[in-house]
Amino acid sequence: MRPRYLLGLLLLIPLVDSFVLVAIVGWGLLTWLQTIALVVLTGLLGMVLVRAEGRNTLARFQRKLAAGTPPTDELLDGGLLIAAGAFLLTPGLVTDLIGLLLVLPPTRYPIRMALKRWVVIPYIDKQTGGLGSGVAWTYGFPDPEDAAGGTGDDPFSGFDADGFDTGQFGGDGFSGGPSARTGSAAGTDAGAAGDTNAEDDIVDVNFERVDDDESRSTNS
Repeated sequence: MRPRYLLGLLLLIPLVDSFVLVAIVGWGLLTWLQTIALVVLTGLLGMVLVRAEGRNTLARFQRKLAAGTPPTDELLDGGLLIAAGAFLLTPGLVTDLIGLLLVLPPTRYPIRMALKRWVVIPYIDKQTGGLGSGVAWTYGFPDPEDAAGGTGDDPFSGFDADGFDTGQFGGDGFSGGPSARTGSAAGTDAGAAGDTNAEDDIVDVNFERVDDDESRSTNS
């Protein structure tokens, strides 16, 4: 939500609250004194609940820190409780009702989940490239069409059955592409030819063993 829309909504709430108070008194549901007493009572009750929920949230926050777990829910609960205290301090029945919705756990938890899903996670994904929701691309090409040899939805479609790259990196001779395979094949053929020539150049040499006794008699 854009800041100007949020500011307009915050300015609209006191206006609606004023109309509600006038309607209650005008229709004869409550007198002015009873209406004021009701506003003060709901505000005091809400502040007591804010303090109690604040202590519980702080205790959960400390337990998660001690366990090494990120206290993300507790941080959101703390922000919602601060907003609840601000609404409860504002005179009016509508603002007190919004404050009670933010402070009571049965109604605060769905608000927290909606806030996390529609505000917090999209913002983190926008800033970190998808790490907030775990949808960040961690391998291959983000768009297979960007690869010269890649087609379809498979990021590895630019590779053949032997694992050689047939895409844009296939011809440099360093990534196992066609040039590398051609050089490999040429080297294999050269090696085979060298083996054939080596067999033609082999010279047989016969060695004769001479005993030590015979060698001594001959020398003497």
